[in-house]
Amino acid sequence: MVAIPSIVVVGLIWLPAISSVILSFTKWNGIGNISADDFIGPTNYRNVATNYPPFWPAMTHNLIWLTVMFLVATPFGMFLAVLLDKEIRATRVYQMALYMPVVLSLALIGFIWQLIFSKDNGLLNAVTGSGIDWFGDQRYNLWAALVATSWRQVGYIMLLYLAGLKAVDQSLREAAAIDGCSESKAFFRVIFPVMRPINIIILVVTFIESLRAFDLVWIINKGRNGLELISTLVTQNVVGEASRIGFGSALATVMLLISSVFITIYLRVVMRVDR
Repeated sequence: MVAIPSIVVVGLIWLPAISSVILSFTKWNGIGNISADDFIGPTNYRNVATNYPPFWPAMTHNLIWLTVMFLVATPFGMFLAVLLDKEIRATRVYQMALYMPVVLSLALIGFIWQLIFSKDNGLLNAVTGSGIDWFGDQRYNLWAALVATSWRQVGYIMLLYLAGLKAVDQSLREAAAIDGCSESKAFFRVIFPVMRPINIIILVVTFIESLRAFDLVWIINKGRNGLELISTLVTQNVVGEASRIGFGSALATVMLLISSVFITIYLRVVMRVDR
């Protein structure tokens, strides 16, 4: 029963990943067959770290992306879930409105925020009277992209936490109330620890989404001029005009290694819980 899914996973995930690691040690440009002369050892990795100016800004931007998702989008999504869990009037309408951005394509999200952040005809500049080029000026475009991404991410986090809150045993809330806990104390000392599986899932989802952030940035300006991310650098090198398959594979392998560290920690935590 598991043979076919295993073959699909190996064929679509593991083989491309292993191939990418192997290619990262070559100077192959995608033309012709790979020969022994194409293998150049760790040169690509050395060039990535020391001779490729966009790399470290991209690492910094990915770190900022991750920090904002953790410290802004996730707590705000959790806050909205707690509010909606109180069964306030029209809660279904609020849920649908907040979750709607999640089901929209990123191309449409980019278009919506273009209407807001546009320099000449954007809503934000019309309201504030400023002339800032939010997507074009590298002092602002990363933060503008983060606002658009957070707008989408908040609904997703809200839905996950809302599902977790619905599954919490009501007797825990009642026991906390009898012990004199305020709502905030009951949430952080009783409810939040009980939702540990949800917390771990959200932790992993947030990390992976931050690392693979690509679509919106690519739509805005193809990951240039202050919007460099590791994922856009991979695309620029692999499918761009340069067609440096080996160099792009080295960047992809760096992403894979960073992801692997976190996924290994996650699996160790999950397996420890299962025991």
